[in-house]
Amino acid sequence: MSGPWAAEAEGLTVRFGDFTAVDQVSFAVAPGEVFGFLGANGAGKTTTIRVLCGLLVPSAGRVRVAGLDAADGLTPIKRKVGYMSQRFTLYDDMTVAENLAFGAALRKMPADLLARRTRELFDTVGFDQDPDTLVRELAGGYKQELSLAAAMLHDPEVVFLDEPTAGVAPAARARFWGLIRKIAAAGKTVFVTTHYMDEAEQCGRIALMSAGKLVALDAPGTLKDAAFPEPLLEYTPEDGAAPGWLEALKGDPGVQGLRPHGLHWHASTTGPEAARRLLAAPPAGVAARPVRPSLEDVFIRLVEARER
Repeated sequence: MSGPWAAEAEGLTVRFGDFTAVDQVSFAVAPGEVFGFLGANGAGKTTTIRVLCGLLVPSAGRVRVAGLDAADGLTPIKRKVGYMSQRFTLYDDMTVAENLAFGAALRKMPADLLARRTRELFDTVGFDQDPDTLVRELAGGYKQELSLAAAMLHDPEVVFLDEPTAGVAPAARARFWGLIRKIAAAGKTVFVTTHYMDEAEQCGRIALMSAGKLVALDAPGTLKDAAFPEPLLEYTPEDGAAPGWLEALKGDPGVQGLRPHGLHWHASTTGPEAARRLLAAPPAGVAARPVRPSLEDVFIRLVEARER
């Protein structure tokens, strides 16, 4: 690999005894990019992030972050990155200010720099709570904002956010993603692991992971076009839908795949001609329309293809 990458991995492999958590993963991420890792629990997302943060030594492969090679030592990398764990790691029985002061002390930050960075970060994330508030008294969205501020206290070049909105209300999730875009616009590189498909849509590129392997990597729209070159139809049963319509649709020669999608069903077709025929004569009591595939459709198709 070559180029002014913010982070890169080549043949990254991580083993724990006989178990391979990350298997020959390679990618490169540009400065200022919002790069997503999408996959189920156990896919290898967090393990990959921990290697890039300098928290785990890879079993094999090459890793460079912010221009530093992991083979030369992990401590210099830690100074260049910020890490927000998927579990809330600040201290509930300490105030907001005490938590930030503790983090600054671990990094040997002088008091005047801590004060300046705190003002800057609170302004950036819009954190407006009293610094003397106990952390346990903060709502979930404010805790996420504080965690982000703590991860960026030392002004890192690359920020790793591991499931940052897990368990947070939808409104707080939307606000947090506004902060992610703001950070990237300021020149920071942001890695995000998520299992929320709507969040993955907001990344510049996505790495789809399954069982420790990289299944696909590209922009969301490009992944959709590559995974579904044929038309995709959405079927929505209404009151009075004909009994057995689903089984009949599964048996239609123009349908090559049928999967539930919330209250709807997504049918991949064999081509444009089949799609036109199916749209012209939907089952009685069932609405049909062409749709663009979702990332969930893409993920299921690619993972199933890999397993086959």
